[in-house]
Amino acid sequence: MKVKYLGILLLALLAFYGCDDNTGTLGMGMLPDSDGISAQTKTFEVSTKSILAGPVYAKTSTGYVGTFTDPDPNGFGNYKASFLTELNCADDFRFPAEYNDETHTGTMAGDTVSSAQLTIYYASWYGDSLNPCRMSVYELNRRLTNNHYTDINPEDYFSKVTANKPNFTTGYFQLHKAYTAYDTSVPDSVRNATDSNGNSLFYPNVTLPLSKEFGNELLQLNRAYQRGENDFFKNSDKFIDNVLKGVYIETDYGDGTILYVDRVDLQMQFRFHYVDSLGVKLTKKDGTLNAEGKPADSLYYSTATVFASTKEVVQANRFENSPQLKKKVTSDSEKGWSYLKSPAGIFTEATLPYDKIHEELTNDTLNAVKLTFTNYNQENNNKYKFSMSAPETVLLLRKKDMDTFFVNNELTDNVTSFVATHNSVETNQYTFKNIARLVSACINEKKAAKQKAKEDAGAAWDEAAWEAAWSQPGGEGENWDKVVLIPVVVTYDTNSTTPSMIGIQHDLKPTYAKLKGGDPTYGGSNLQIEVTYTSFNK
Repeated sequence: MKVKYLGILLLALLAFYGCDDNTGTLGMGMLPDSDGISAQTKTFEVSTKSILAGPVYAKTSTGYVGTFTDPDPNGFGNYKASFLTELNCADDFRFPAEYNDETHTGTMAGDTVSSAQLTIYYASWYGDSLNPCRMSVYELNRRLTNNHYTDINPEDYFSKVTANKPNFTTGYFQLHKAYTAYDTSVPDSVRNATDSNGNSLFYPNVTLPLSKEFGNELLQLNRAYQRGENDFFKNSDKFIDNVLKGVYIETDYGDGTILYVDRVDLQMQFRFHYVDSLGVKLTKKDGTLNAEGKPADSLYYSTATVFASTKEVVQANRFENSPQLKKKVTSDSEKGWSYLKSPAGIFTEATLPYDKIHEELTNDTLNAVKLTFTNYNQENNNKYKFSMSAPETVLLLRKKDMDTFFVNNELTDNVTSFVATHNSVETNQYTFKNIARLVSACINEKKAAKQKAKEDAGAAWDEAAWEAAWSQPGGEGENWDKVVLIPVVVTYDTNSTTPSMIGIQHDLKPTYAKLKGGDPTYGGSNLQIEVTYTSFNK
């Protein structure tokens, strides 16, 4: 009988959670008293606090550049974003061949570069689109390591004092350019131009001219490669080691705008001959003569991207936060709640009552455990024109895994890691509907550790001493009962009919949320975790 009715109970629970996110006491009065199966909900307290994120692992193809100061004087202060990137070189890269009058091969008119430039492309930005800024670009003098943490020190890889390079006579370049995110000098006819499919042809960018000499030195190095005199263009590694190690990009003037950079291109312009179907160069039809009195060649100019930042090469973002960020975590006046702040700012840490749950429900079956984080309404103050919105998606993760999860490019398993989206319309909450498997896994983890310690200690076993040492700093279970709430961006494979999660990264855009909870000593209150369980009443 018990097996039969337990099956009915579990089906009822599944149906219940599929229709309603709320939990409550599930009366089982319809069951015979002899079985005494009941489903109930019990609440336990969860304490929360703000913690500094510190440097985070941020392997991404987007580069962030700019400075932004929170307009609220009691806000998070300012932060500066900058990044370093290598430029990719295609395998066996070769510049176009110079035109040969005898063989009628090649198309370049003369063996020189007309111009060279570095172009920074961005599709979007945060902050004031008309804020005047200045971008500075420095050529790296040392190859980047695979350091994707946001505290990377750019000055380990470049110097603002130029010096000659082994392969170039012009030294390490430095470029500077004033800009606004919305370039008002671009006419509407260019900005709104589209192709035959309606796709925009305009891509916002900041273009910084390079010297023509720099371009010609690259060209001649490549010509030497084509003659077999070096291997600098064989692949990206050879190119980066011997020709161009990369660039560092920052803003050193202007506050209030962060660009989200999609790509960095090193572009060159060449002059080409028009040729016929046999490869013979054409002359101008209007009868124009050259300096030698012969028919002038028919020529055109074309700009091409020769090297670019791609996913195949290293890119590293740097974020610098002002000391005011630390005050939001350590100040007594800020401890009555907790915060989320990106990028690389503040996380919320929660201590879950695993021991209490195990003590009170050790003979029962956990069916669902619901944990909700509610954020305060953010003021819509017109004087703070570019105030930040709440993170759209958050990751709930065991604190001990908060670094390795991102380094190993892991996905949520709904056992020790979960994601939730912000319900900004109805509840202003992040709700984790069922973390029962996390609670069970952590309880079992401690039980196994205790059993092993007991067996190892033998007659010398002291349970009270072990319990005291278990969760102390440096102890085996120091962060056993702690989870962290982290703003993230989740990537999905949209090519299939049922999109699947393919990546989770730290959210590196400016966001923040003020969450209910915090230290009761300073006006806060513990959160409630709702545990629904079933038991047999003897």
